[in-house]
Amino acid sequence: MIRLKEAVIVEGKYDKIRLSSLIDAVMIVTNGFGIFKDREKLELIRYYAEKTGIIILTDSDSAGRKIRSYIRSAVSSGKIINVYIPDIFGKERRKDKPSSEGKLGVEGISTDYLIEAFRKSGVTADERKTAPDITKLTMFELGLSGGKNSSELRQRLQKRLGLPSLLSAGSLLEVLNTMMNAEELAEHTAAIKEETDDI
Repeated sequence: MIRLKEAVIVEGKYDKIRLSSLIDAVMIVTNGFGIFKDREKLELIRYYAEKTGIIILTDSDSAGRKIRSYIRSAVSSGKIINVYIPDIFGKERRKDKPSSEGKLGVEGISTDYLIEAFRKSGVTADERKTAPDITKLTMFELGLSGGKNSSELRQRLQKRLGLPSLLSAGSLLEVLNTMMNAEELAEHTAAIKEETDDI
């Protein structure tokens, strides 16, 4: 398992599933061309580019190149690492027929090729020793989800931490696990509650 500090950008949920057995990192799924209209996701990608850097890993076909090019042009600052998979022809097991260009996507590439693609791009493993410990239950217990004022509390937390304002609770959970542990989150949340009487 390769542990990465950078966020990895992939095209689809099957790519994310494929990579989850190889790498430990925040993974953001573009949903193909859906990224072109998804402001929240783009803001999140820009945030990670600035804070930790991003790794773009799209398919080697023309659609993958368009998505990669769009992200690169939309992210004006920060660190971007491009990881490229080779052109390998065939079809993924779950599909009835090959893609229009006949190339395997990220989900269909072998483990050896994927690891080699990361290595060629100069991506190195992060030395984090502790596993993320902020869970949905943590968020609920701290009042960051499931409560009457949870949305406002999350907004104040995001502002305090310099995070994008357009984050869902799920996206915020992923981001927080790259920044701090549950104890530190509890301290931030308590400080916000002390500052305001209406939460």
